[in-house]
Amino acid sequence: MGRTTADAEGDVVVFLIGMRINRFWAVHHWLPVFCAMPMMLRELGRDRGLGLLHHVLLTASPRTYYVVQYWESKEKLLAYAAAPSRRHQPWWARMNRYARRSRGHVGLWHETYVVPAGSYETIYADMPPHGLARAHGVRPLGDGVQARDRLAV
Repeated sequence: MGRTTADAEGDVVVFLIGMRINRFWAVHHWLPVFCAMPMMLRELGRDRGLGLLHHVLLTASPRTYYVVQYWESKEKLLAYAAAPSRRHQPWWARMNRYARRSRGHVGLWHETYVVPAGSYETIYADMPPHGLARAHGVRPLGDGVQARDRLAV
């Protein structure tokens, strides 16, 4: 395994999306929101041409869940989000209805980052491909190469 870095070139697109269960006992309000993401991830996993390179499901607390997604491009992310034939658009409309009716029982959030080339840096020591490296592949890290060198364009 050794020391490696992500083999990403150009801009990197990172999308974070999550939910927070504000009222545990209101299962009928948060469960549909909780179940929507795995369905979309399965759809994206079946068709790699849609642009999702890799994702990681995470739990921040017993009530907060999120997904880190690495995308091929912002254009593919936006195209998937707007495609009426894909799961996102109808589920987003449905989740907005659930959120409005939930009276604060569930919270939703997302953040999109387009990170320009030369503005990200990775290092993995004795790790299998993870995060950005899992999305873009890995390459050996040269001896004596410092973070400031990897950040320089």
